[in-house]
Amino acid sequence: MPIQMTVTPESFPIAGSFTISRGSKTEAKVVTVRLTDGVHVGQGECVPYARYGETVESVVEVLTALVPEVAQGLDRVGLQNRLKPGAARNALDCAFWDLEAKRAGLPVWQLLKLQEPNSLSVTYTLSLGTPASMQAAAEKEAHRPLLKVKLGGEGDVERIRAVRAGAPNSAIIVDANEGWSLEQYKALAPVFLDLGVKLVEQPFPAGDDEALRGLDRVLPVCADESCHDTASLASLRGKYDAVNIKLDKTGGLTEALLMRDAAVEAGFEIMVGCMVGTSLAMAPAFLIGQWAAFVDLDGPLLLARDREPAIAYDGAVMPLPPRGLWG
Repeated sequence: MPIQMTVTPESFPIAGSFTISRGSKTEAKVVTVRLTDGVHVGQGECVPYARYGETVESVVEVLTALVPEVAQGLDRVGLQNRLKPGAARNALDCAFWDLEAKRAGLPVWQLLKLQEPNSLSVTYTLSLGTPASMQAAAEKEAHRPLLKVKLGGEGDVERIRAVRAGAPNSAIIVDANEGWSLEQYKALAPVFLDLGVKLVEQPFPAGDDEALRGLDRVLPVCADESCHDTASLASLRGKYDAVNIKLDKTGGLTEALLMRDAAVEAGFEIMVGCMVGTSLAMAPAFLIGQWAAFVDLDGPLLLARDREPAIAYDGAVMPLPPRGLWG
């Protein structure tokens, strides 16, 4: 039987709101792909991201146009050249992996001939806010070993001091979301180091980060918006210490695995990250997390409602996702 494909936009409420320097949102808008051969079902999820010119509508349109091609035999290998890296390819790529696993009666990690994955320790993200609100949020999450803090430029030192006061024993990584200047990095880096910050994500705008090449990066720098797929790694050498691998940027697990290998070979530390999505989006990224120094797969922890079955996070511990969910 030809593989039947359905594409469904879905929305999951966020617990409260999630704020970064680019704005706030109260729901996670995702696109879900389901594939079936009449017996087995594979599924994948993506989160379209406006920063990369994506919308739910555009991703649904791209994927829906592929329904006849999938029925005619387009497979995961052919998909890599059929769509460019991005959210649409991610959802379909991960759905293909899930369907392959269900058909084989094996988990994806065995299809890849990997060792059985270990549980992971994940970050917890604190939204951008006032120092007082961020201190209160840090106090609630002070039991977690690693907090990720969204920053906005003006007032960032006060924010980190507040987070440190609220969570005195947690390690901290910060996400500048392209919001700093070179002068701000030079001023903030030593202060942040003293406050226990381990890493800063994307301090400078993508495409305007050449200053990092000759910079004494006393606070290690991770590429996010500057880093998409394996092809982007060459331009990052000498500028970044780590790269953030997100499946919505790589276009799926297939490319993410290649990128992981290339990044390790090039000497980068690995962060695995996510958009705000459900457990279905986190499950394939869990495999990349096995090689990551920083695991930022807390999307479901920010939601008021997740999928069922869901990943059974235990505080900061992310266990192997259930096979009934994915993989």
